[in-house]
Amino acid sequence: MTSIDFYHGANDKVQAACRLIGELHAQGRKVLVYAPVESLASQVDRQLWVQPATGFVPHCRLDAALAAETPIVIGGSLDDAAHHDVLVNLDGDLPPAFSRFERLLEIVGADEADRGPARERFKFYRDRGYAIVAHDLAKA
Repeated sequence: MTSIDFYHGANDKVQAACRLIGELHAQGRKVLVYAPVESLASQVDRQLWVQPATGFVPHCRLDAALAAETPIVIGGSLDDAAHHDVLVNLDGDLPPAFSRFERLLEIVGADEADRGPARERFKFYRDRGYAIVAHDLAKA
C-alpha cells in the first residue's frame, strides 16, 4: 500500500517541493513530480536548476526522450510514468492512479486556497486506510 506524507505549511510550495525532491534524489529514489498546470511545471523545472545551489538534481519533462532514464521527471500525466517509486503531488486535486506508487508526497501551501483541497485529499486517503504522516514545514 502507498505510504503518504503530507508536507503542509509551505510558504513557497515549489521551493519546498524542490528541497524534498533533492533529498529524495540523494537517497537514490526516482521521483515523478505531478504538475498538470504548465506554469507550475515550468517553475519546478527552473527551480531544480538552481536548488540546491551546490549540487545538481538531474531532471526532465515527462515527454523528453530521456525521461525513462532520468531520476526526476516532471509532468502532468501519470499514464506514461517509467517508474512507480515516489510521486510528488503539486496539484490541488487527487492525483490519478496514485496507488501505483510506493510513496506519495503531498505538498501543501500555507494559504487557505491550498489547505482546503488538501484536507479533502487527506480525508480521502485516511478513509481508505492509507498510513499518513504529517510534517509541518512552518516548524522546519
